[in-house]
Amino acid sequence: MLAEKIFDDYKEAMKARDTLKSSVLSFLRADMLNLATAKKKDKLDDAEIITVIKKQIKQRQDSIEQFTKGARLDAAEKEKKESEILKSYLPAEMPVEEIKRLIEEAVAATGASGMKDMGRLMKELTVKIAGGADGKLVSDLVRQRLSTPS
Repeated sequence: MLAEKIFDDYKEAMKARDTLKSSVLSFLRADMLNLATAKKKDKLDDAEIITVIKKQIKQRQDSIEQFTKGARLDAAEKEKKESEILKSYLPAEMPVEEIKRLIEEAVAATGASGMKDMGRLMKELTVKIAGGADGKLVSDLVRQRLSTPS
């Protein structure tokens, strides 16, 4: 399970005195604990942990953007390294061809025909893709598919 892997890697980073990795994993574990507490659960499942990881990666992407704009390249570089550590815990990204195939299946299943059906289509795809691809990429591909008639 992902939670155990994160905890084991955290312990290894502490033993190896890898301050960057141990601090990243410490914040990740804290966010996981906060979410588990908010949901009144003892442990999160892997899908929930992936959601927490993606949230932290998004925060770091925003920070990288801000630091780059502010000419703080040292801080931006640190955020990039932290982001890479977090990305190592995500499942492999689904290929674009696979996403397009799932979109076509969802269009056939829901009978979506235009942009008005995007919400329904995204709801269907979110279940099928479940963290296997970036939400923005999926949204862009769905928008592209719905705007061009088949």
